[in-house]
Amino acid sequence: MVKHKQEPDVLSSSPAELEALMAPWGVPAYRARQLFEGLWRRPIRDYGDLTVWPKALRLSVEDKYPLHRVAASRVQTGQDGTLKLLVKLFDGQQVETVVLPHDYGYSVCVSSQVGCNMGCTFCASGLLKRSRNLTAGEILDQVRLANDLIQERGHVISRVDLMGIGEPMDNYENVVKFMRLAHEPLGLNLSYRHFTLSTSGLVPEIYQLAEEGIPVTLAVSLHAATDDLRSSLMPIDKAYPIAALIAACRVYGEKTGRRVSFEYALLAGVNDTDDQAMQLVRLLSGFSCHVNLIPWNPVPEHPFTPSSKNRVEQFQRIVQEHGISCTIRKELGQEIDAACGQLRRREEEALSP
Repeated sequence: MVKHKQEPDVLSSSPAELEALMAPWGVPAYRARQLFEGLWRRPIRDYGDLTVWPKALRLSVEDKYPLHRVAASRVQTGQDGTLKLLVKLFDGQQVETVVLPHDYGYSVCVSSQVGCNMGCTFCASGLLKRSRNLTAGEILDQVRLANDLIQERGHVISRVDLMGIGEPMDNYENVVKFMRLAHEPLGLNLSYRHFTLSTSGLVPEIYQLAEEGIPVTLAVSLHAATDDLRSSLMPIDKAYPIAALIAACRVYGEKTGRRVSFEYALLAGVNDTDDQAMQLVRLLSGFSCHVNLIPWNPVPEHPFTPSSKNRVEQFQRIVQEHGISCTIRKELGQEIDAACGQLRRREEEALSP
């Protein structure tokens, strides 16, 4: 039987929530702040490492509210310095976390769900359906784990992408709380402008996020400019067609002052023609946005082929020539189960009887 975490979840608690938790014990508020700082800035492995606390307090809190840190059960290292982690959660479930090197430092791509129910026909992470949401603390602890791995290189994570396994907007409350916790000055103190949240296009949640007062970059998985094609690639389009999605994105941009990014994975002979580039231009005309072209990482279970380098560059030229910002995503970690979800799926298959 799976042992469930006790509530409240310390790793998912803000400094104010930790203060409220400890107040009935007569613990001063500054002790709660010490705990939050220890969890995320030091960071401690367990309460025993929190030496600024009296031993008696450490033992009593550990007994009542044990920490359930995530751990890397497997680490793949790419030739370019990319790290792909298979991360084990408290209940034995696993997700993926990717640490990416850049000219400016390191970013981390975190997962928000165990599996995904969006059913995108080109995606590896959805091959194993969602079994549960991650807590805010489990998402945040992936960032802590990434920092642990790169500290010997003299770096810390400076950007966070919610682009791993799962649909972040389908775990809305935990994802928003995660970003607020990561922004806390006592903890990681990450600027909201250093977050990118990816979504397949859950329109109501885009409107809701626009009102949160957290100006993160919204990256919308578009992949086609017409409903006929997009709905065949992404079932979510049947619930929230492109016109409704673009309208929500325009509102998000206006409310937050952040330029929306549209992700477009190029599939040979499917969505990469010159005509389809022009369809995209017409769709986004007059919208201050960015298009991120993604050379697709092959997934054996899906019947697609990546577009050629020349085709990708031609598609980019057409979009750029019509005044729309458009870049090609740099390919990192190609030799280490590049598509999100592949490492987890390989592990699950290896463990199956």
